[in-house]
Amino acid sequence: MTSEEHPSERILPRAVAPLLESALRTMRVVVVTGPRQAGKSTLVRAHPKLTVRPYYSLDDAETLLRAQADRRAFVRSAPEMTIDEVQRDPELILAIKVVVDAQRPQRRGQYVLTGSANLLMMSHVADSLAGRAYYLRLQPLTRHEQQGLGRTGSWTQLFETPVEDWLEVLKSSPSPEEDWREAVTRGGFPAAAVEGRTAEERSLWFDGYVATYLERDLRELKAVSSLPSFRALMQAAALRIGGLLNHAELARDVKMPATTVYEYLGLLETTFQANRLAPYARNRTKRLIKTPKLYWNDVGLALHLGGAEPGGAHLENYVLTDLLAWRDTESPRPEITYWRTASGAEVDFVIERKQKLLGIEVKSSGAPTPRDAAHLMTFQAEYRSAARGGLILHGGKEIYWLADTILAVPWWRVM
Repeated sequence: MTSEEHPSERILPRAVAPLLESALRTMRVVVVTGPRQAGKSTLVRAHPKLTVRPYYSLDDAETLLRAQADRRAFVRSAPEMTIDEVQRDPELILAIKVVVDAQRPQRRGQYVLTGSANLLMMSHVADSLAGRAYYLRLQPLTRHEQQGLGRTGSWTQLFETPVEDWLEVLKSSPSPEEDWREAVTRGGFPAAAVEGRTAEERSLWFDGYVATYLERDLRELKAVSSLPSFRALMQAAALRIGGLLNHAELARDVKMPATTVYEYLGLLETTFQANRLAPYARNRTKRLIKTPKLYWNDVGLALHLGGAEPGGAHLENYVLTDLLAWRDTESPRPEITYWRTASGAEVDFVIERKQKLLGIEVKSSGAPTPRDAAHLMTFQAEYRSAARGGLILHGGKEIYWLADTILAVPWWRVM
């Protein structure tokens, strides 16, 4: 049993399952990455095509030692295999490359690897398996996945439905109403979100998660001079959700060199704890802000670290987690960015899919007004030929038009 499994864990369908199926039919190696405890082991072990093959977890000390003793022999010990937490011995990647390159005829889905670190961002990974591997990202559970529906929000439907039909389509959504504060506090880690934990139990679980992350996962990935300092940075970053990322300001607050802050933020990103959201840059006339914004992969964990009450930035982050989970079910992957001009016009999220743009604003209040649509209208005017329409996701119950192509809709009707 791996660290991601629990004897009573209910196996929930995941939105990425069809993409995993397609990747197994197409590529020789499939790499499933994402934060620890997001459900990677459960996903691959529950897949019908993978249940009969050997499964090795490098979290097991004996298995890790065996793999390190003779990597080539280890990966050749079965014609097909699943290797869990492969980042614990990145040199296995090169051994796998040698084996798949020599395999005749080529075998699809020969190796399935999981990792709690982004192998493509790890400096000591010798090879990316380019042309041999598909990298599938598993995000924490979306709200619809927590409900057992195995899907993300209605983002694809919004792109494929005429804008004038959005209101009726979303109004007929069967998605149940929910207070956004409860949703963001719960987060998306299966053990914290779907096992009916009390607030106290969830807090204890998050404490254990952070301790394991700092004391084992992080140490194995890179030597960190001061774990208390790293935790202080995590807490400071958790309090800056949705803000422009200013390394110098963050360094002053946590009393660290800016170079250390930059390195630590890179580690948070490599281990799928934090996200830097890039700005939308395809501009014609306006001067744009080019600084990334900082978000977390799991809002429940961020709230726990920051010790804050749920606020509008947390709902914004929660919407982003669903967008990222949706993005990672699509091939090719859409782009998720934000838009902000030097004069202060800002759109929280810009989705670019098949050369079409969808702008999204997030308001925790319950009654957006036409004034709240001003920045979306500015964005649409700037990118008139590509912009499909705009959404204002809000914390209320009503759905209504604010302009010809801008719809105010409760967040829970979309997600």
